[in-house]
Order: sequence, then C-alpha cells, then structure tokens
Amino acid sequence: MQLAGLLFFLHLPCGVSAGDIQQHRDPETGLITWKAQEPGFSLQLIQLLPDYVTAVYSARGLPPSLVKTMASYCVFGTIIKNESDQQLAYRVADWRYTTADGKAHPIKTKTEWVQEWKDQGVSFRWSILPDDQTFEPGDWSQGFTTIPLPPGSSINLIYTWRHQGENHTGTLEGLRCAPAQPPQR
Repeated sequence: MQLAGLLFFLHLPCGVSAGDIQQHRDPETGLITWKAQEPGFSLQLIQLLPDYVTAVYSARGLPPSLVKTMASYCVFGTIIKNESDQQLAYRVADWRYTTADGKAHPIKTKTEWVQEWKDQGVSFRWSILPDDQTFEPGDWSQGFTTIPLPPGSSINLIYTWRHQGENHTGTLEGLRCAPAQPPQR
C-alpha cells in the first residue's frame, strides 16, 4: 500500500463497516451489479462493457483517442445515496482499489479526468462520478468510476464516507470489471 494511503487509513476514527453487500447478475445481459448497504448510505457499482463506454463517449463527438482511452479502462456505473436523516459526504480522492497483488491504488477523480481532457482540447465534464459531494437526506448521485485495468480484472474497492461527524470505511470485495464482450447467456 502506498504510504499516503496507509497513513490515511490509519487515521480513520471508525473501523471498516460491516454493511450488507448484495450481488445481482442481470438475467438478460449477464452483467453484475454490487450494492453495499451501510447505515444511512448505499453505494452501487454496475459493470459497464467497453462497447457501452465507447458508445457513450463516441455519441458525444469526442476524439477517437479519448474514446479509446476510456474504453480501455474498467468502468463501473456508480450510484451513491444518502438514506439517512442527516447530511452525508464522500470524497473519491480518499477511495482506493486493491489489485490481486494486494497493492492499493487511488481512483482517478473527475477533476483529474476533466484536466486531462482539457489538456487535449476537449471541454467535457459529463459522465464521471463527482469528486466529492455533501448530500442532504434523500439526495443521490451517479457517474462512472474508472479503474485503469483491462476487462475481466478483479479488484476490491475501499470506499469512505462521512456521516454524523464520523468517518466510515467499507469494502466491496471481489468486484470484477466487465468482460471485453457481453457474457453468453
């Protein structure tokens, strides 16, 4: 684990949560969705095929090099909800994914993507999960979470959020990036 990531996790006042983790395979597409249900907070990740990611970015007229880069990433559709009666916040910059070798890696944030796209002359902000948000009760957000790994890779996602003045940490284990091609039914 990188030193900065290790120091971050050592200073969290609350331990890893023991929320409910659900997994669902869509009978029509074969794609998998994971949902972590924590007290007052839920995080859902949905496998997105590279062809879908290509279609999303191509349909917006983005340069082929940008489309190719995005399609080369492991991309999850992500939905975050505040299911509590108080404010809740998260920061993607605090999240990490671990690979099979046990190493923790930061997740590229929307701000980092937007800057990279701007450097390429592209003015585009849509699609990536917002970097950080504070939710009022009932609020929710969605966007793409991107991991620089090939289709079919397995990871664990360590996510954090702040609720009632305390930091919380949860882990979704055994996530799999979507396959390169749609699963056979």
